[in-house]
Amino acid sequence: MEGYVPNSISDWNHKNGSGGCVSNRLGLLKCGDGDGFVKVARVKYPDTSIGALSKSGMSAKECEQECLRNCSCTAYLSTENEGPVDCLTWYDDLMDIKMYTEIGQDLYVRVNATVLAANARRSEGFLERRRMLAIPILSAVLALVLIIMLACWWRKKNRNTKGIDFVEAEELVEKQRHPELQFFDLDTIVAATDHFSRVNELGHGGFGSVYKGQLPNEQKVAVKRLSQTSGQGIEEFKNEVALIARLQHRNLVKLLGCCIKGEERMLVLEYMPNKSLNSFLFDNTRRSFLDWEKRFEIINGIARGILYLHQDSRLRIIHRDLKTSNILLDAEMNPKISDFGMARIFHRDQLQDKTSRIVGTYGYMSPEYAVFGRFSMKSDVFSFGIIMLEIVSGRKNNDSDLEDPSMNLIGRVWELWGKGRALDIVDSTLKSYQPNEVMRCIQVALLCVQEDSKDRPAMSAIVFMLSGESSPPLPKHPAFVYRRDSGIDVDPLLPNRSYSINDLTITTMEAR
Repeated sequence: MEGYVPNSISDWNHKNGSGGCVSNRLGLLKCGDGDGFVKVARVKYPDTSIGALSKSGMSAKECEQECLRNCSCTAYLSTENEGPVDCLTWYDDLMDIKMYTEIGQDLYVRVNATVLAANARRSEGFLERRRMLAIPILSAVLALVLIIMLACWWRKKNRNTKGIDFVEAEELVEKQRHPELQFFDLDTIVAATDHFSRVNELGHGGFGSVYKGQLPNEQKVAVKRLSQTSGQGIEEFKNEVALIARLQHRNLVKLLGCCIKGEERMLVLEYMPNKSLNSFLFDNTRRSFLDWEKRFEIINGIARGILYLHQDSRLRIIHRDLKTSNILLDAEMNPKISDFGMARIFHRDQLQDKTSRIVGTYGYMSPEYAVFGRFSMKSDVFSFGIIMLEIVSGRKNNDSDLEDPSMNLIGRVWELWGKGRALDIVDSTLKSYQPNEVMRCIQVALLCVQEDSKDRPAMSAIVFMLSGESSPPLPKHPAFVYRRDSGIDVDPLLPNRSYSINDLTITTMEAR
C-alpha cells in the first residue's frame, strides 16, 4: 500500500508475503505534521480481532478525525448508513487485507505528508491522462466491435450448414458408443416447448435454462438448453451426454436424448413434476408436505444413488456438485440425482484427484476440495452429510435465522449433539417422527461432515448404518463450524451473514 514496502524483498519476489510490510523511508509517520489518509478501494478490511475499536453514531468525517487525533491509529473505515457499526479504527498492524475487483469496502490508511502529496499529484495526473486518452480509446473500442461484428457476419454467411463442427463430431462418436441415446431434431424440440415459451421455463442457471416440453407421442420431457452466451456449458454439456447415457439407476435422472443443431446444444431429460428438493425443504408452506417417513425415504434414495455412482455402476463417478437443488423429485416424490456437468470419472484403483478449477457450491463443498482442490468420493460424502442435515432440520447450512446467527447449521447441530439435545434441530413442521431414526440420521450426517476426509465413512457403510444394520460410531469434530469470534468467517458489519453463503454452482474459484 501507499508508504509501505515488503519487509523482505526476496521473500516477496518468491510469492511469500508472510513477513508483511514496513513503512518506507518516505512513508515514516510524523504524528501531527501533515498526516493524512490514502484510500485503498474495494478491500476486505484488516482483521478486527487484533487492535480494532468499533464506534457507532459517527459520520465519515468524525471517524477520520477520531483516527487522526490518536498517533497510534493506523487506519480507519467508515460504514455510515451501511450497517450497525459506523466507524472502525485500527491501532496495530494491519493484518489480512485482501483486494477485490468489484466488492469490498474503502479503507483509509494513514500516511505522512510526503506520501499524501505524492498520491494527490498522481491522482490529478491520472485524471488528466484519462481525459486525454478517452477519445482515442473509445474510437479503438468502437472499431474493434465493428471488426468483430463483420467477422461474425462473414463466418455465418460462409458456414456450410450441412457440415459438422468439432463438438458435433464428438457427440456423434458418443452416439456410436451409446446407440440407445436418441438424437432429436431442432423442430421437434421447438414445437415441444412452444418455442421455448417463458411459461414452460422450469428454471435457469449458469449453463442456460430448463424448459418443460411434450413430444409428439405426448411424453413429457425436460429440455436443458445451453445458453449461447454461457461462459461455461460446452464441456459440461459433453460431460453430461458422455456420463448419463451410461448410467441407469432409479435414483438418477434419465437422459432420453440430445439435440445438436448449429449453435444449439440441448439435453432431453425425463420430466420431474415436483421439481427439486430445495423447492420443498426451504419453502415455509411446501415443506409441511414432507413428513418424516417421506424425508427418510428421500435420504435413503439419495444414498443409494450416490452408492451406485461410487461403486455399483460400470464407472466410478464423483458428482462434485451434490446439493438439494440437484435432487429432483418425481410424481411419487422419489429422489433422483441430476446435473452431471461437473462430474468426474475415476479409475477403479484411483482414490483422489486434484484440480486448480474448483467447481461446486459454497456450503456443500468439503474443506479439502474448497481449499486445496483435492476431491474424492469423500467429497460427495461431505455434501451428502449437509443434505441430510438440511432434510432433518428444514434449514440451509448457511441459514442466518438460526438462534445464534454467528453459527451455521453444522455448528448448531454439533453444539446440540454435545449437549445431548440433537433432536432440537428437527424441523418444527414435523408433527411426528421416529426419534431413533432421526438420531441415526443426525449421527451419520455428522460422520459425513467430519473435518478429516479419512474419518468419513464410505457410501456403502452409510447405507448400512441408515438401514440400522450397523451402529454408527461417535463422530469427530466437523468442518466449517463458524463463530463470530473467529475473526475471519463472520463479517462484523454484516453479523447475520457468512462469507460462505452461495446457492449458485460455481465453475471457477480463485484463491481468496
